[in-house]
Amino acid sequence: MLQENSCYRRLMPSPFRPPIGLTLHRISRQASRAFDEALGEVGGSLPVWLTLLTMKTHKSANQRELAAAIGIQGATLTHHLNGMETDGLLTRRRDPANRRVHLVELTAAGEATFLRLRDAAVAFDKKLRAGFSDDEIAALEQALAKLGANVGERV
Repeated sequence: MLQENSCYRRLMPSPFRPPIGLTLHRISRQASRAFDEALGEVGGSLPVWLTLLTMKTHKSANQRELAAAIGIQGATLTHHLNGMETDGLLTRRRDPANRRVHLVELTAAGEATFLRLRDAAVAFDKKLRAGFSDDEIAALEQALAKLGANVGERV
């Protein structure tokens, strides 16, 4: 940890406290890796989970709308959709009203995968919340929202 490293103490103004950004980055990476592992244990991944979750919450989405909702580029989404279509999780078809638009729909296998990944995501969230009271979770959510506002994003 940074506090224990005397090199950082000499570089940082007194009283030394680890930069919030570095701590947040470290914890974010740890949580992301652990979450991806939890999804992997049930046959998924973060990109598949985000795509399925977005499809479930945006009932009639085309590829462009899905990419915007997930917050990724269209080409990145196309890459993920290609794999998911190959795995039988979804189908794509042209919109009869606009042939340039691809409509994306879940298959029965996609629905089943969504349920497995949802259960893994809920279990992982419970693990993250372990040892926190409801008030502490509320305070954490407020602190994260403030951090997001400080960097110009709404959390």
